[in-house]
Amino acid sequence: MLEHDGHGVAQWPFGPRAPDAPRPATLPDGHPWPSIHVLTAAGPDAPGLAATDASVAAQGYAPLHHHHVPPGPDATASVEVLLSDPSVDYVLVLRAGDLLAPGALTALGLEAVLDGGPSAGPDVVAGLRVVFDRGVLGGVLGLDAIAQAPGPLNGGGVPDGSLAAFTGGECLLARAAIRRAGGLDLARARPVADLWPHLAGARLARIGRPVLLQHAPGGRSSLTPPRPGLAIATLTDHGAGGGAGIAHRRLAEALILSGHRVTDFRLADEAVPAGAEWQDRFPRTEAAIRDGAYDLLLVGNIHGATRRPSVLARLGRHLPVALVMHDLFPLTGRCAFPCGCALIATGCDARCPTSTQYPHLAPSRIAGIYAEKRALLAEPGGPLLLANSAWTLAYTRACAPAGAAIARIDLAFPTGAFRPGDRAALRRRLGLPADGVLVMFAAVIADAPGKGFADLAATLRRVARPGVGFVAVGRLDDPAALGLPDLVAVGPIGDEAGLAQWYGACDIYVTASLNETLGQTPVEAGLCGIPTVAYRASGLTTAVIDGVSGILVPHVPGALADALAKLIDDAPLRRRMGAYARIALENRFSHASAALRFNDVLRAHGLLPAAADGRLRFSPDLLGRFAFARDRHPGESGTVPAPSPAPIRMLRRAKRAVLGRDLPLWLRRGLYVSSLLAGPLRRNRS
Repeated sequence: MLEHDGHGVAQWPFGPRAPDAPRPATLPDGHPWPSIHVLTAAGPDAPGLAATDASVAAQGYAPLHHHHVPPGPDATASVEVLLSDPSVDYVLVLRAGDLLAPGALTALGLEAVLDGGPSAGPDVVAGLRVVFDRGVLGGVLGLDAIAQAPGPLNGGGVPDGSLAAFTGGECLLARAAIRRAGGLDLARARPVADLWPHLAGARLARIGRPVLLQHAPGGRSSLTPPRPGLAIATLTDHGAGGGAGIAHRRLAEALILSGHRVTDFRLADEAVPAGAEWQDRFPRTEAAIRDGAYDLLLVGNIHGATRRPSVLARLGRHLPVALVMHDLFPLTGRCAFPCGCALIATGCDARCPTSTQYPHLAPSRIAGIYAEKRALLAEPGGPLLLANSAWTLAYTRACAPAGAAIARIDLAFPTGAFRPGDRAALRRRLGLPADGVLVMFAAVIADAPGKGFADLAATLRRVARPGVGFVAVGRLDDPAALGLPDLVAVGPIGDEAGLAQWYGACDIYVTASLNETLGQTPVEAGLCGIPTVAYRASGLTTAVIDGVSGILVPHVPGALADALAKLIDDAPLRRRMGAYARIALENRFSHASAALRFNDVLRAHGLLPAAADGRLRFSPDLLGRFAFARDRHPGESGTVPAPSPAPIRMLRRAKRAVLGRDLPLWLRRGLYVSSLLAGPLRRNRS
């Protein structure tokens, strides 16, 4: 644990140094980083000042100026001179004894720029606060963040919390905003707290990573217990496996780390295999949720177990339901992505051109189920639709019925498991070539048509040449069909730490998908320090920050290959984008970021009262989710099914040769009847 003797000796709760990619000297637009001035109101012999100085110096940030402002009559005048200097962009106030977390200023500065920059950007950028005495305060009391949603500050109370008084050391303050608020008086005991009410209307941005380690001597004696969180039931079809299941599990982890109690339920536990088209009642699961005294039902994908929304309608009579848009199935008659289909605008029905594709549904039933969904979403108290990207939010608003409740959330990613590594060492460990550029693509089913596989294969063949290799992660039944030299087909990887090694060993990530509500793999790749090339389409416009964490291109022939070739040929650009990606995506997609955004939604929809102290508390276990933690969480295993045996792969290829990837209705009915007949045998064996 962290120790601090009050005279500058500190043992970090972090490792010796975050394994992040080096920070580029300039910003994505080529301009210098914003000028940050750290102010510490302390004389030269103040206890803890040496530790504070060391933590600021260790930031490696430029342009940075650290000012000691000794108490006295000249303090106010010296600060006024500083605030009159137009070369100063942002100010951060530290007390002697307080420490900056590794990379704090770089993270704050980049978010300020990406959110508009010093002239048009946020007035305040806030991160997480770690409070310590002789160690990080225990229980769920040692880590917190300002709970207010991004946007204009409401001019309410100072976000003090019960951990320690608010000093503002976790906040980057725009110089112009300080001047508009009347200045900063360092002669006061808590200058930022006194300034805070005068910042009403100033624009707040926030990042989901630790910024400040605030020293609170005797802090344990004044702690108050945290307010109990919600009791949340999560409901999915098959649990945490596959892309949507992984995303839902990570979101649930974020809620647990912010104090909620989460219980998982799976419809597959009592579903008939191959019966999703026809089954819509799950009595044991429904009873457990209905009678469990839960405050909220958080639903992920359920179309792997049922095609009808009736289970949600029944449960919605007993508790609030929130439905995460891992795909667009809640809005359509049967498909997960309309892919430009015009029917959704007038109403899905038997004319559906893809009824034999997963999630399958007999054409005669499509119109009825579409009407059921619309009625459920439009009724008062219907499910709250949670969109996980700006594109998904806009699409949902455009396609949902009038009266539907819709909100924006962020997904959570294990930023400690997905982190940059030593590329050369990773290549040696994984048996990859030491030289050359490696391009990676990945999906649970890597050759799925919905991921743009044909387009991807053509793109990769266009850029293939000596010195360029390719790595495929995920189920790929026939790697030779790609026609690529130097292809390493890894197969499915169900271990997050292992997957991070493959990302980190490569140079570029590429996807040709057009249908993502977010796109998890580009975020994972960016967290590992490699840029992505993708189409400017769907949720990828949130997952990839164009010009920062990768390159987005229009969906026109050759554009993807051209952008990929540009990165292949420009190693410095790859390194810069990889470094930006790591910083920016950790800021925006950590477990803390997801929990903060979800807290905004709960408050806005009356599911959770606002915190009386203006703070959202986290379990100290959250620290282990960051790459710079001393005791880092290793990530999860078993996230996707193990590789299929060779005979199974051959059977899949034979089936595709005869029937393609579709399943006709007669075959689906046959599989369902077989499952019903086999049910008694399965129960007898168990």
